[in-house]
Amino acid sequence: MGAVCPETFDSRGSQGGETYPASPLLVSAITDMKPRLLDLFCGAGGAAMGYHRAGFEVVGVDIKSQPRFPFEFHQADALTFPLDGFDAYHASPPCQPWSRIRNLNIHQGIARDYPEMIEPVRQRLLQTGCPYIIENVPDAPLHNPIILCGSSFGLHVRRHRAFEASFAMLQPPCAHYNYVRDKPALHRHQGKHSSVVGCYGSGRGAGDTKALWSRAMGITWMTKAEIAQAIPPAYTEYIGRHLLQVLKNSPLPAVDRF
Repeated sequence: MGAVCPETFDSRGSQGGETYPASPLLVSAITDMKPRLLDLFCGAGGAAMGYHRAGFEVVGVDIKSQPRFPFEFHQADALTFPLDGFDAYHASPPCQPWSRIRNLNIHQGIARDYPEMIEPVRQRLLQTGCPYIIENVPDAPLHNPIILCGSSFGLHVRRHRAFEASFAMLQPPCAHYNYVRDKPALHRHQGKHSSVVGCYGSGRGAGDTKALWSRAMGITWMTKAEIAQAIPPAYTEYIGRHLLQVLKNSPLPAVDRF
């Protein structure tokens, strides 16, 4: 298939049992030459956009409707969705069992129980024999993960996230020293400017806007609530460039951006 105009792109997915065209939002030319990546627990597409920019054709799966996911989407259970027909896989199982907020809630006696999905997801992906990535919070039980930080990519968020991969990757260093304290305070009663944008919760006062979050995360198509749950696309663009070289079985070229 040759290049497809975004206005006429009609790769199809399913949502709630119904078939619908993938959103033309941010979709550029796609060819049959691109490797296919399945994004499980895809949310509104932060990780997917990074892989797309790296050169993948991305298909998303999530148990919830994701009307702003920018590529082909299927509303389905990530633990049962068929895995055949893809060259690589990304999964972002729910992070609540290992979040630091939950640990605080445990001490306060208000914690909820959440299913721990990392191991069943890992076993599914291992069975494919293809390269995979599993993303979660830094305290999650991942195997030899690298930790990525927004400061490594010039973003105005830290948002440390852990990535387990079936292939080797270098971990770029954080660059927290590059920040300037000119952002809204991270807490309403903090009383001073922050060096980073929080991109979580709500109610931090004047200036803590969706436009600010969008610029900080490099995400323009999501709601504020979706941005709060998203992976910055820069993270998976970095991973995706390594993954492409794994699939091509050739050395990784120098990339000035990273």
